[in-house]
Amino acid sequence: MRRAGAGGQVQVGAGSGRCGVPGAWEAGGMTTDVPDVSDAWQRWHEQRVAAVTAPYGPLALTGTYWLEDHPDGRLPGIPGNWTSGRDTVVLTAGEGDGLTLDGRPFTGRTLLTADHGPAGAARVAHGERKLVVMVREGAWGVRDFDPDAEARRAFRGIEATPYDPRWSVPGRFTPYGDGDRRVRVPNADGRERGLGLSGELAFTLAGRELTLQVAVEEDGSLWAVFADATSGVSSYRFRFLRPPAPDGQGRTTVDLNRALLPPCAFADHFICPFPPPGNTLDIAVEAGERAPA
Repeated sequence: MRRAGAGGQVQVGAGSGRCGVPGAWEAGGMTTDVPDVSDAWQRWHEQRVAAVTAPYGPLALTGTYWLEDHPDGRLPGIPGNWTSGRDTVVLTAGEGDGLTLDGRPFTGRTLLTADHGPAGAARVAHGERKLVVMVREGAWGVRDFDPDAEARRAFRGIEATPYDPRWSVPGRFTPYGDGDRRVRVPNADGRERGLGLSGELAFTLAGRELTLQVAVEEDGSLWAVFADATSGVSSYRFRFLRPPAPDGQGRTTVDLNRALLPPCAFADHFICPFPPPGNTLDIAVEAGERAPA
């Protein structure tokens, strides 16, 4: 279902669209066929809503617990005893804890490494809840994903500005001459952590020459966290951008229509990084996702 929100923004209801891998139109280059691009953006937007509202999507996260903050091994609302070793998490569970490991009832003691992949694939569960083991800079934690989370039930959509071709422009990626860098930035949970960056993305918008410091993902695509003049005013305090992989000459497309909300816009328990130095644009990016509806 598509409906117009305040200020001409598009809101897609939580039941709209489908969850799937982005199609070739997301990784492809620019096109002047605006109706087709607009339709592709609408499909992307619907897929985003489907991903956010999935049983183990961002709205399902009800807590992130760092084991160092709970030396007794008891995590709030989570059965079992969880302690950290040097390279693993030690989980001890009794019959009354009701935990499963790899889909089977679990009692006793086991060593766990960090989960990889989607939250729904986590090894440890309690009923329908998935307990995801994670590690960040040597600190071990457990995330609690609950499909019955209140935020998931209350969700009404993502406010986003309708597609406007003026916000899609050519860009050029230049790797850092001295290799990847790691900078310290604040995170949404109030802690400071390292953020890996690989180079600079340059583009021109409305006659302005702009740059973003970006990372390179495993598939070659780019990733940036940025803020702009709308941040904290008419949009969330910062957003993500994922330009497609550059070609051999560093050329790519900067499509700010696909600026997307970070996971912490949907649940307070994520640890999203804030924009690094140089990634706060002094223009108003009135495009892309703006805020949860």
